[in-house]
Amino acid sequence: MRLRDLVEAADLHLALLTGSDQLDRPIRWIYTTDLRDPSRYLSGGELVLTGLVWRRSAEDSMAFVAALAAAGVTALAAGDAEFGAVPADLVEACREHGVPLLGVPVDVSFATITERVVLALAGERGEFDWHRRMVAAAVDGGGLAAVLELGAARLDAQCWVLSPSGRLIGGSAHTVLSSDRRRLLVQQFLHADRLPKTARERSGEPVSLLPSASRAGQRLASWFLVVEGDHEQWDPGASETAAELATLIALERSRREERQRLESRLAGPLLLSAMHGEVDASEVDARLGALGFARGEPLCVLAATTSGGGPGLAPVVLGELVHGAPARGFVAVAGQEALALLSADAEGLAAALEEIDEAVRTMEPGLGDARLVVGVSGLATVAGLRGAVEEARQARRLAEHRPGRAKVATAAELASHLLLLATVPDELRKSFRAKLLGPLLAYDAAHKGELVQTLRVFLDCAGSPTRSAAQLHVHVNTLRYRLSRIEELTGRDLGSFPDRVDLYLALELG
Repeated sequence: MRLRDLVEAADLHLALLTGSDQLDRPIRWIYTTDLRDPSRYLSGGELVLTGLVWRRSAEDSMAFVAALAAAGVTALAAGDAEFGAVPADLVEACREHGVPLLGVPVDVSFATITERVVLALAGERGEFDWHRRMVAAAVDGGGLAAVLELGAARLDAQCWVLSPSGRLIGGSAHTVLSSDRRRLLVQQFLHADRLPKTARERSGEPVSLLPSASRAGQRLASWFLVVEGDHEQWDPGASETAAELATLIALERSRREERQRLESRLAGPLLLSAMHGEVDASEVDARLGALGFARGEPLCVLAATTSGGGPGLAPVVLGELVHGAPARGFVAVAGQEALALLSADAEGLAAALEEIDEAVRTMEPGLGDARLVVGVSGLATVAGLRGAVEEARQARRLAEHRPGRAKVATAAELASHLLLLATVPDELRKSFRAKLLGPLLAYDAAHKGELVQTLRVFLDCAGSPTRSAAQLHVHVNTLRYRLSRIEELTGRDLGSFPDRVDLYLALELG
């Protein structure tokens, strides 16, 4: 099959953006990826499909295409969905490195292109029927199990698909993979210098680990294929079968991710709005019901951040934790933080926490120099969602103080006034704050004063005039004058502990 065959396929509507003089390049295989540098998985002659999730700047485009050119790929096909059109900097990078570039319209799926290429290559090898059944099982809804059964029969070896948390995605047989066995395979996958890799189980038997495409640029975002036997001993036909299996597994992963992204687009803003108190409980309940959540069921919030590891790592890892837990959930992104909402009763939450804790330990070797912290709230109703978000965040902050690269903390481990404040209704917040701080805010606005800031620093310094004056860069006498004005305007005694507590809470409610 040559590149020209795809470009001239009228039903695919592929746009040739550069490389019109290279249409006779042969296509040896097809590979779907959103890795920033997929060269380790390329051996030359591939048509590379990408959704451009890796692209953050023009420099990213140049680096990505340079890696493809060095690997000797046949061409690159880029989807329009992420940016609405293929970025001009990617076109220029392909032109500079001599890599033909095709634009894939939104209404043409990567699965359709993959099916066309795989079946064409199979026909050239005289194995059309088997490959057609293989692709049909993946594309027509047969699912991962059907694909793995066909692949296992072809390879005469059992096959499994695992996630980087050790979750069993699918298998070709009813063979039980214990959690210890899965954890060992994941560790070898995450530590491998190159893939495919021949790994050894504790029994000494060899298994081969093959990568599936990743959308986030690293193995923590990848499923991988496990096949009995040593891939270095396979004949070319077996190697091609295994490679095709990995490609079709990537398609299944992409389909599931697309469903999850759609849910997050619908539900993510809802969670963020509820977090800021912008929608009432009845609306949240109704919209969650439309997404499959039972009305009135208990909810739990997870909050995660990562330091290092590149952009997008936190939502990817949190997504793996959520979708691997025995509960329904989705992920939303709030700045550098990823939030997830789970539906679970007390028993379900306990089971989910066990799964999450084990998954985090399993994925830790894949973090490299990055660090992951996760906080988990207690159970809450829709009306208490705002408080649950604060609980999860406080638990995450607690986890930050623990040693290790991957840590989880729960709300049960917390005791903080911030948790109480998070549950205070908005009207009560405003009323309490206005009564105590209103006179100070009015004075500062009229006189360009700093009484509110002075009060905050004084309380943060545990009432020490010397430390407060130093931090505010004023004379102690100036500080004492300001404190007297604060007492006069508020009617509170700053020497009284209860009055200090009231003023401190009013500041925290802001």
